[in-house]
Amino acid sequence: MENYYTISPKISIEEIIEIISSNRPIQLSQESKEAIVKAKEYLNSKLADTGKVYYGINTGFGSFCNTVIDASQLEQLQENLVKSHACGTGETVPDEIVKIMLLLKVQSLSYGHSGVQLETVWRLLDMFNLNLLPVVYQQGSLGASGDLAPLAHLCLPILGMGEIKVAGVKYEMSEVWQGLRLKPMKLQAKEGLALLNGTQFMSAYGVWSIMMANKIIAWADAIAALSADAFYCREEPFWHYTHQIRSHAGQVAAAKNIMRLLEGSKITKLQKDQVQDAYSFRCIPQVHGATRDVVAQVQRTFETEINAVTDNPNLFPDEDLIISGGNFHGQTLAMHLDFLAIALSEIANISERRIYKLMGGERGLPHYLTPNGGLNSGFMIAQYTAAGIVSQNKQYCTPASVDSIVSSNGQEDHVSMGANAATKCYKVVHNVMQVLGIELACAAQALDFRTNNKTSPILQKLHEDFRVKVPIISEDVVMYDILQNAKSFLMETSAP
Repeated sequence: MENYYTISPKISIEEIIEIISSNRPIQLSQESKEAIVKAKEYLNSKLADTGKVYYGINTGFGSFCNTVIDASQLEQLQENLVKSHACGTGETVPDEIVKIMLLLKVQSLSYGHSGVQLETVWRLLDMFNLNLLPVVYQQGSLGASGDLAPLAHLCLPILGMGEIKVAGVKYEMSEVWQGLRLKPMKLQAKEGLALLNGTQFMSAYGVWSIMMANKIIAWADAIAALSADAFYCREEPFWHYTHQIRSHAGQVAAAKNIMRLLEGSKITKLQKDQVQDAYSFRCIPQVHGATRDVVAQVQRTFETEINAVTDNPNLFPDEDLIISGGNFHGQTLAMHLDFLAIALSEIANISERRIYKLMGGERGLPHYLTPNGGLNSGFMIAQYTAAGIVSQNKQYCTPASVDSIVSSNGQEDHVSMGANAATKCYKVVHNVMQVLGIELACAAQALDFRTNNKTSPILQKLHEDFRVKVPIISEDVVMYDILQNAKSFLMETSAP
């Protein structure tokens, strides 16, 4: 059991990334087991008092909150909840994010404020550790009352229902139970609600997006530095003097990183004819730094969320309290996901401007970075592609969190729309990676025309590694492979 990660009261995004990337199994700590059992025993004791009514435990849900359910029907109530709420549609959630959802649901239940059976948590652990990934759909959550529809699909397999992926192949859960030597479970009082109330859909997308955002930040600096050298830009805008008198942490860090990347470059020491460079080069630290600051704030918010209890109602055995509240409401996640999408889109926005400058026929570079322009179009339309993606990002960055639509007959009269913010942010991440891939292809092509001068050792190594994946373009070729390979290079490789 040494390789197991033991669920603890606090988990970081870095730990989640390590667990997912290494395919590491997880287990409950003894403290978590005891807390889960204690809460379940407390709930059972409260249900023995037949005069008490508790929302979602012995009542209906949403606007049915005042409908009392007979004790003999409490198990059926919970099964009905999961089945009826599995209303997801649209594209399926990527497997990596589904696995994060499973981990985060276990984490939230491990605190002992939810009233679930220990066996129910074990079943979630089984799915995680055996890579049995429920098929979850992207559309269906309002980001309040929890991510109801996505989490219903996540938990249907516990009941022997729904769809599941085994080694990437989709099956009906009813087809695979026997082979897994597992039996469908019967949910007890409160369990369906504990499983479906929660922010694990939004949170999982947020964790993934933050992971990719940090990768984007690192790549954006490296690619921008390569572009700046290939375009014979001045070095002074990256010196620390300017940044220390403004002192935004992200700006200072970006400038310092650019200087590290350019260290040893012969190009930076050349006499430059221009007095200033365009903002897309001169203001790299200010723009990239602003995104750094936003990502840091978003990461702090999501690390709070993934270490929280977000179902409803919550049990407090030591205080003898069952409280119906609203920790499932995703407003803070919705706002921060919107902000993250905006911050990342600006990385692509300024990147596209550098692409445009690189192919303008300035500073000794040929138009469209092709040696025989006219017969060849070179990277002309690659810039169009980048511009189209940047425009699409602007549409995706319309905030989801400013919207709310009344649901459940007015009982749930304000919702966060955080699920839409999450799936939009996911699309922005992929778009930004593609634009950066196009810039890297252009910067590498531009550098190939600088045969008499060398960039820094770090950037020269980046250029050489990239050329293994994407060759120099001497004559026109079918370009979509070039652009896709450039993006996959960034997705699969760590930035220098």
